[in-house]
Amino acid sequence: MSQAAAGQLSETNGAIVNIVDIHADRPLRNHAVYGSAKAGLAMLTRSLAKDLAPEVRVNGVSPGAILWPENGMTETVQRNILSQVPLQRAGNPEDIAGCVLYLLRDATYVTGQIIPVDGGRSIGW
Repeated sequence: MSQAAAGQLSETNGAIVNIVDIHADRPLRNHAVYGSAKAGLAMLTRSLAKDLAPEVRVNGVSPGAILWPENGMTETVQRNILSQVPLQRAGNPEDIAGCVLYLLRDATYVTGQIIPVDGGRSIGW
């Protein structure tokens, strides 16, 4: 999709924001394909930032614990995850949307970055 939109984005000095995942850097048990795909998306984000500059900015947002799966995750597992989050709580979709909005609207001198929105979990887990 980035390739298809690159021409129009170049004409308008547009921006791309990819949704990566904190598990692009730290593997998640039994999710090898998911982690590999997100790691590839992280590299694609940085590569496109170089390839499409200076007309197009390309960044990523890497969510942490935002929404819990609807089934298959016990409260004990949720508490264990939150114990690794310095802010001691899950985030919400508005946290991700706010970061995306910042990257699209306000971050005119930011490209090639992947911002973790994870309550600080990635700094020490």
